[in-house]
Amino acid sequence: MKRVVSISLGSSTRNHAVDVNMAGIDCHVERIGTDGNMKKMIAMIKELDGKVDAFGLGGMDLYVYAGTRRYTLRDAQIVVKAAQKTPILDGSGLKNTLERKVIQYLQAETNLLEGAPHVLIMSGADRFGMAQALDAAGCRLTCGDLIFTIGIPIPLRSLRALERIARIAAPLLSQLPFSLLYPTGKKQDENKPKAGYLFEEAQIIAGDFLFIRRYMPQSMEGKIIITNTTTANDVELLRERGVKTLITTTPELNGRSFGTNVMEALLVALAGEKHELAASEYEKWLSQLNFTPRITHLN
Repeated sequence: MKRVVSISLGSSTRNHAVDVNMAGIDCHVERIGTDGNMKKMIAMIKELDGKVDAFGLGGMDLYVYAGTRRYTLRDAQIVVKAAQKTPILDGSGLKNTLERKVIQYLQAETNLLEGAPHVLIMSGADRFGMAQALDAAGCRLTCGDLIFTIGIPIPLRSLRALERIARIAAPLLSQLPFSLLYPTGKKQDENKPKAGYLFEEAQIIAGDFLFIRRYMPQSMEGKIIITNTTTANDVELLRERGVKTLITTTPELNGRSFGTNVMEALLVALAGEKHELAASEYEKWLSQLNFTPRITHLN
């Protein structure tokens, strides 16, 4: 049996474990939150290193992308070094393959992207593959990177604007404590609406669910959400806020969608590798496993 464990900087209230069979291989998949405690994260990784087939790096990114450039986050690099024997994946490789395919699937198989809808993507640098695919599909993009990560109230209205800002800001921001860039621990369960006008003008809200949950307004009437990890409670919250359609990019495993870091770690474990896969290898596994987005009509 393959064992995949995501050690997350996020809330322990979102912990989950499932046993699944994929490509004829039995797998145990588990997510463990450390409530924002990076030292605990490092200790758990060291304890399980060499005892599991792959780690997911949850609740934080190791890399963010803008164009052809990849930036490494300092805090995440410290955590990753705790794994000396077992590969550890942050999901960024899968974001650049799976999430592009999801947008292409929506364009080919549904009418959700027709009419050049306005899309608010919470962080284009976190979801650059998705952002590029949405742009290629004719959507009108607004990237909330400056607003939702460092509190500068300037929306970025194109991928070109995001790339220009990223070249200047990413080398500096990547050295900041991760908690200043992304909700961790108990902050993940708090809702503090911000930039409501951006949510109001968009037909589609896309990106990391914890960003969406933290900053979305009370009313999300008629919105379409494209995101990654959702629990049953998350789905009910979106229903109560009036969300029309929820699209999760990662497949459902026993009633729960897991993050891209978990799914990337699972693919690496299935491949029997000790490192992240090339984009072509992810493509092969995605096709073999027939990963398709989950589309749920809520209201």
